[in-house]
Amino acid sequence: MARYPEGIAEFLNVLPSIVRQRIEDHGIDGLVEVVLDYGRPAEARYIDLVERYHDLLVTEHDIEVVGKSLGEFGTDNRAGIERTLHRISAIRNRHGRIVGLTCRVGRAMEGTIDIIDDIVRSGQSILILGKPGVGKTTKLREVARVLADEAMKRVVIVDTSNEIAGDGDVPHPGIGYARRMQVRVAAEQHGVMIEAVENHMPEVIVIDEIGNEAEATAARTIAERGVQLIGTAHGQSLENLMLNPSLADLIGGIQAVTLSDAEAQRRGTQKTVLERKAPPTFDVVIELLDYDRLAVHHNVQKTVDMILRGVPPRPEIRVRTEQGEVEVVQEEQTAELTDPAFNQKFPALARNQRPEPKEPKSSPVVSDPQAPVVVKIYPYGIARTRLERAIREKKINATVTSEIENADAVMAIRSTYQNQPRKIRELAGKNVRTVVVRSNTFANIATALEDLMKGNASESTPAKLDEKAMNETVAGIETVMYSCQA
Repeated sequence: MARYPEGIAEFLNVLPSIVRQRIEDHGIDGLVEVVLDYGRPAEARYIDLVERYHDLLVTEHDIEVVGKSLGEFGTDNRAGIERTLHRISAIRNRHGRIVGLTCRVGRAMEGTIDIIDDIVRSGQSILILGKPGVGKTTKLREVARVLADEAMKRVVIVDTSNEIAGDGDVPHPGIGYARRMQVRVAAEQHGVMIEAVENHMPEVIVIDEIGNEAEATAARTIAERGVQLIGTAHGQSLENLMLNPSLADLIGGIQAVTLSDAEAQRRGTQKTVLERKAPPTFDVVIELLDYDRLAVHHNVQKTVDMILRGVPPRPEIRVRTEQGEVEVVQEEQTAELTDPAFNQKFPALARNQRPEPKEPKSSPVVSDPQAPVVVKIYPYGIARTRLERAIREKKINATVTSEIENADAVMAIRSTYQNQPRKIRELAGKNVRTVVVRSNTFANIATALEDLMKGNASESTPAKLDEKAMNETVAGIETVMYSCQA
């Protein structure tokens, strides 16, 4: 019989025999999960491919075989294999019968947090964000082990779905000497979080999947008692949390404030603005962009204030190279804010806006001296936060600028571009490239961004604007405007 890494044999043993045989024939390296949906082909999903067995239709018997090998499914429709990190999640029909299973492989991997080891040991509260499957829980498990075994701290894990420390009463050795508190019902997670602080005197509390307002409130209570809090939350970026009313409290919360006439005039805004209402629960936010690439917001309070003022954040970008070394490819850059945070993101709350702080003159620190020049994009009618998100997710070497005279490229919304040509005309004759976006959605902005960078891909400086086409367009618009006035 073949020998497998610890825990993999137990995972294969719960699968139907024919499915297990197919996976063994293909190999287990890179296996992420096995999907069994009633009446459909079985699937084995790997990191870089999906094996779909069209000749193996899943039957009720196949699903029953897996179910009998497990314990009971909890209220969150999750179950596990005792003393392993594997997770099996169920899909039920309207009558409560299981018609689908997602069998996810769990692995305890050491060395996954070397890229953030300095932040973890700093004592600051850390929130980890990222899309599903990018490694949030794996890093959380390793954080608990490092702080308990190497930093010698009292660590308590609030393990709602037993995904961090495995199923059964004996936790998986992957958490080291950290202690684990199980949650009987998912809805009671916030109560167990408070109980952990009150009863067990932890120095560090680790939580996976903070997902609702009650849990966000419990997290704030823990942080205010001086306990280091390390957790994950639903969302891919800091901006996502700001737009999520249930979780916004994790980064300080957003509230509408009415200013005095004098203060509104000084700020150059309407009297009703949005401000951060409290200090953030977490000191640091880490966005997992990929398995070996992440963005770090070292000062969440300042970053949130910048976003509310319309200044896009410039987080620190860290990567793990093919040689296993950790490199900082972009240093964090933050503007100096002298006023309390106020909102310029929503046009309805902005009027007579003051000029935004000048962007730092120094370019981001790049490890490769031959790296291409960062393209400065001026958004004309485009949502700045969506453009910043597109730049991060597409991993494009560009930044958003607030100064039109410093722009290398312009991204304009079609309606604004057509109705107000005079400001665009100021760019005629400059060494810039302009892309017009049909609508202000993330998908359209991301596509336009890729088109814009394709035009710059073979040059060290952006392509030159077609002056003739611009002048003809402006002349045509003004002719129509004058004829209508006549």
